[in-house]
Amino acid sequence: MKKSLLFFIALITSISLTKAQESYYFPGETFKSNVPSPSEFLGYEIGEWHTRYDLIVKYFEKLDELSPMAELKIIGQSHELRPKVILTISNAANMESLEDIRLKQIQLADPRAELPNISQMPAIIHLGYGVHGNEPSSSEAAMLTAYWLLASQSELAENMLENSVVHIDPALNPDGRDRHSLWANSNKGFPPVADPIDREHNEGWPRGRTNHYWFDLNRDWLPLAHPETTSKVEWYHSWYPNVTTDFHEMGTNSTYFFEPTKPFGSENPVVPRKNYEDINVRFAEYFSQYMDDIKSLYWTKEVFDNSYPGYGSTYPDIQGGLGLVFETASSRGHIQSSQRGDISFAFTIRNHVVNSLATMEAALDNREYMHEYLREFFDTAISEARSSSVKNYLFGDEFDQSRNVLFVNFLMDHQIEVYENTADKTVDGVDYKAGQSWIVPTEQPQYRMVRTMFEYVEEFADSVFYDASAWTMAAAYGMPFAANSGGSRGDLVESIDFETYDFPQGDAYAYLIDWSDYYAPKFLYKAQKAGIHVEQVAQDFSSETHEGPVNFPAGTLMIPMGFQEKSDSEIITTLQKIASETHQKVYSTSTGLNLSGIDLGSNSVSALEMPKVLMAVGNGVSSYDAGAIWYLMDSQLSMPMTKVD
Repeated sequence: MKKSLLFFIALITSISLTKAQESYYFPGETFKSNVPSPSEFLGYEIGEWHTRYDLIVKYFEKLDELSPMAELKIIGQSHELRPKVILTISNAANMESLEDIRLKQIQLADPRAELPNISQMPAIIHLGYGVHGNEPSSSEAAMLTAYWLLASQSELAENMLENSVVHIDPALNPDGRDRHSLWANSNKGFPPVADPIDREHNEGWPRGRTNHYWFDLNRDWLPLAHPETTSKVEWYHSWYPNVTTDFHEMGTNSTYFFEPTKPFGSENPVVPRKNYEDINVRFAEYFSQYMDDIKSLYWTKEVFDNSYPGYGSTYPDIQGGLGLVFETASSRGHIQSSQRGDISFAFTIRNHVVNSLATMEAALDNREYMHEYLREFFDTAISEARSSSVKNYLFGDEFDQSRNVLFVNFLMDHQIEVYENTADKTVDGVDYKAGQSWIVPTEQPQYRMVRTMFEYVEEFADSVFYDASAWTMAAAYGMPFAANSGGSRGDLVESIDFETYDFPQGDAYAYLIDWSDYYAPKFLYKAQKAGIHVEQVAQDFSSETHEGPVNFPAGTLMIPMGFQEKSDSEIITTLQKIASETHQKVYSTSTGLNLSGIDLGSNSVSALEMPKVLMAVGNGVSSYDAGAIWYLMDSQLSMPMTKVD
């Protein structure tokens, strides 16, 4: 009610021409004065400064407050607790029916469901910006695009609001964006300096491209290692957009790139050829027209890659939509000299603005066609699976329950159907135990994602790769798996969580923990940090435990109760807590004399010292490699690491 009243009051105010700054981005257009432009809201012209992420969110909040045609939703948060937001824009009638529209789109993407009436369904457009923090022009373009949708008096904008639902993600990587914005704004000259060797244009290590842990989030749509992408992919599967954009920047001496990418060599092997040879070509006509209108140079069909499924422009291609990558020449600051003269920040922003509008118009004109393609994509996934010689994949690690849980949840995050395996089976010498292994049938809507997870791609159309050339995620997880293995399919897995184990009761000579589990190192560090003395057994052995005879592999952790500084009760209380937190099964034994193998007092059993980790960072060190190690220590081991320049 409050939003509607505010909007009504604003609506009766006079309508004026746009200010000069908006006319640069939208020449010849008039705008409603009841919606503030980004420059009016921020107090500076777009392109004069790099806008902080919190101000972008505040501008979107203002649009949500003023207009019943805008709704801002928080879908997650970054490592540094910045909110991940989506601004949804459509006309008032569509916004009132937003949930019904969403459910119809989900129904359309399900080949097992009745086909909805696509002639009545709006286009679902997802404009994604700012995955690389130091490619900042796109997030500025996001604000201008939202403004145009809500304030433009053009017939195209009105048609867009009536026949599409537009979702705007202003920055997939807010942490990296703010890191770069601080650098660019702090080093800005008055007047701005265009010389490429100026400090403003040469960001300090680790630069703003990556997220908090220096990870390239434009590689994370597949592995889903970070919260920014995890929340984004979860949101994606709640809408299945027809079109998704992915805006970037490239070298200052370049011009502008839009798809199609390099034929075959830069295309994903599971994506239907129709995507590349028909839909991409259709949309490219719109991009070229818009770029021709502002006389901005561009190119296509070279260099950039759409093969790796973890790109923001490739993942949608494997979900029945059209993913689009755009690259503009970068000012890498506010203005920088290039071979074609000075490139301004505003120029790079405008390139992305016009292609945002071009994308929306192309999606609108091809609305029913793209809806038909979405259903066709998942229909053909089923039919291709039926004709494939591979009918299922069996996987599971009988020694590592944590890895199993992580991998099953990972598959389900990508909407892959996973079933319990109810019978023991041995394939190529690997045992897959009932209750500790799972089956993934290929005949399911996400057949192409199943292939992505389990297939090895061994033949390539080109010998030159943009970067990633392998992505078999089962192998990346170190997960034993086999194709066409049969097995006995049980129930569909709806959810899976880490096992809980009862801590052994009674007096103990020592406690034993199998080192095979993924989180065993985390258990070890937490125990040592708590002041518990831990040793490691270097050879295989068998011990009589509180559960009877158990075989233990080399590497097993042993906590001897006779060599602890703390009382038995303190040790037991602490171990119970740590074992629960790290999902570890703890065995107790009442004797050091083992059933087989070495005994617990052997010289092949050694005390472990608590590690202190130091890592050199800074110039000369790959921020990607350093960030991966830092993230592993933090998130998987809870182990502090000293970083030294």
